[in-house]
Amino acid sequence: MSVNVLYTFRRCPYAMRARVTLRAAQATVGWREILLKDKPSAMLEASPKGTVPVLVLADGTVIDESRDVMKWAIDNSTSLPFDAQWQQSRDWLDRNDDHFKYWLDRYKYSVGYPEHTEGYYREQAEQFIQLLEDKLANSPYLLGDEITAADLGVFPFVRQFAMVDQGWFFSSHYTNVQTWLSQWLEHPWFTSVMHKRDPWQEGDEEVYL
Repeated sequence: MSVNVLYTFRRCPYAMRARVTLRAAQATVGWREILLKDKPSAMLEASPKGTVPVLVLADGTVIDESRDVMKWAIDNSTSLPFDAQWQQSRDWLDRNDDHFKYWLDRYKYSVGYPEHTEGYYREQAEQFIQLLEDKLANSPYLLGDEITAADLGVFPFVRQFAMVDQGWFFSSHYTNVQTWLSQWLEHPWFTSVMHKRDPWQEGDEEVYL
């Protein structure tokens, strides 16, 4: 392989944060959109666990965790000064991945979790949203006045939370989170990596991120 390629699925928040960070880092990466129900053999050979994102570097190195893809993009970029804030960003990513995502899934798919109501699951997820609200009351981004990996890694999941019931979310008291999320949804780093792409097939000409 002579180029870096990313296997990704447009709507997956893990893949989304990988794409946004790669785009912010101005990384040259082939974009290989997949279908979750028909994963290409080349992706499964690279990463048998079969989840996205999967970044395969030109030298054959495989990076198949979204946070590791983000870190690779940051470490190999001359345009992103995020490395100094990586540990602080990781704290937010830990909260997002280890706590918020658990309750987000149950809120989004509450029919499949009949043990509690949708409202209960939302209330549990709101604990994280309130942390964001409080933090964003004092700065435009999670770690201050500049964008960091914390913002890039968290907002795709907050986007999912907001989309479950947009009417409720945008009329809620989380006005700081609403402003922060709305800015991200309109940011060129995000909009440029959300174009619909046909699923990649072996032999296709490489299309770059």
